[in-house]
Amino acid sequence: MEPMELIRLAIQARDFAYVPYSNYLCGAALLAANGEVFLGCNVENAAYSPTNCGERTAFFKAISNGLREFSTIAVMCGARGTEAESFEYAFPCGVCRQVMLEFCDADTFKILTARSEADYISRTLAELMPERWPTSPMFEAQDGRTLN
Repeated sequence: MEPMELIRLAIQARDFAYVPYSNYLCGAALLAANGEVFLGCNVENAAYSPTNCGERTAFFKAISNGLREFSTIAVMCGARGTEAESFEYAFPCGVCRQVMLEFCDADTFKILTARSEADYISRTLAELMPERWPTSPMFEAQDGRTLN
């Protein structure tokens, strides 16, 4: 799937965000290795800690459908009522990055952070988490994968 198409889906996912407190809408489109795409949006809560980012929403939807291998995620965020041209690049938070590390190869998994379909930055997860945890072989998943 082309980056612009994945970004277009992330833009659509923003429309479903539940953000009564911040008015900051985030949409994500996660491309699984098998070609399926899972959309996610941020869902806020008055208690704050139950709030979930769009990236994790997309991951949890995919994982709950049995998928474990992913290649790319597109993220598009901005304040409600703001034109896309004034959006800033919104990179995933630390919690989202850690979830990505659990399921993705840091050297190959791509994160597209977009201001529009044509204006985006592409980074690998390793570029966003150069000193990531866990990196020790003692952290091995039950399926034999070394988590990194």
